[in-house]
Amino acid sequence: MIKYYLFLPITLLLILTLPLLLSLFPPHFLSPPPQQLPIPSTTELSDLSLFSRATSSATSSPSSTSSSFFRLGTHHNPTLKIAFLFLTNTPLHFSPLWTRFFNTTSSDRFTIYIHADPDTLVPDPGGFFANRFIKSFHTERSSATLISASRRLIAEAILDDPLNTFFALVSQSCVPIHSFDYVYDTVFNKTVANSKKPRFKSIIEILSNEITLPSRYVSRGENVMMPEVPYDKFRVGSQFFILNKKHALMVLKERKLWRKFKLPCLKIQSCYPEEHYFPTFLGMEDPGGCTGYTLTRVNWTGSVDGHPHLYNPPEVSAELIYKLRESNFSNDYLFARKFSPDCLEPLLDLADSVLFKD
Repeated sequence: MIKYYLFLPITLLLILTLPLLLSLFPPHFLSPPPQQLPIPSTTELSDLSLFSRATSSATSSPSSTSSSFFRLGTHHNPTLKIAFLFLTNTPLHFSPLWTRFFNTTSSDRFTIYIHADPDTLVPDPGGFFANRFIKSFHTERSSATLISASRRLIAEAILDDPLNTFFALVSQSCVPIHSFDYVYDTVFNKTVANSKKPRFKSIIEILSNEITLPSRYVSRGENVMMPEVPYDKFRVGSQFFILNKKHALMVLKERKLWRKFKLPCLKIQSCYPEEHYFPTFLGMEDPGGCTGYTLTRVNWTGSVDGHPHLYNPPEVSAELIYKLRESNFSNDYLFARKFSPDCLEPLLDLADSVLFKD
């Protein structure tokens, strides 16, 4: 009996101190899930001002796809450009390879813009990339910040040069696997010289039958996307695309869907807004003006934590490049990812004999 009375206060003390111990040393299973922070209002206001200036500038100057730019056979016919939009949070390890790519053509056929996360050190690679960094804000995976960064790049490209006609989004781990001429001819569909009003399609993947769509749709909560984005309109596609100018301007003017897609996700493991916003919006507004597929090759075999296969130097060969080019569409793939930074040298060794030899 005496032992029982001695044990009772100790048990009571443990019960009373348990909440304090859990608050100081929470077990893993009780830890709250990681939370996304909303995009700061100051960043939103800065973006809105930029987008407004870009759309206004396009309205006040001739469009690069308007009839006034297509007096073919005369000295008034301009050279239309592809704007290459580099979205990165690491150094541009493959800039020497891209430099070789751009060196195969005239500098009046392309422009370059770089959005580098300000929280990381991304040195200026020089050459074609010198002073091509735009005003950038923080980005993080599986968040709407990547949508904002992509729109920012598009807006800066539109403001910078009215001849920018296509806008190609690429990452730091992405490399070209064809010559510039092949890319240019593919994007412009080789029809400009034979058409008074060329129909340029955006090259963007728009899929409606992926098995992950249901879980991704509710990643912000049940019915949160309604009524702006009903489930039957919800689409997915590669983050990397090539938009024509018409669609680029539409994206900058869009507000309704953005109010939904910018909301932080509750289920981050199912949240990839950068893969949904652009396909959903263009799938709703102009599906006929899009290819429905991407020309950036990625290998999802053995993906880990949502990341695709990362190619390493021993895998780089002519055979790999030829295989990466193969597609089920009317054109080869133009770009491929992801390559580790130490793939630079073996890729440079293949530049003239394979990569840029069509």
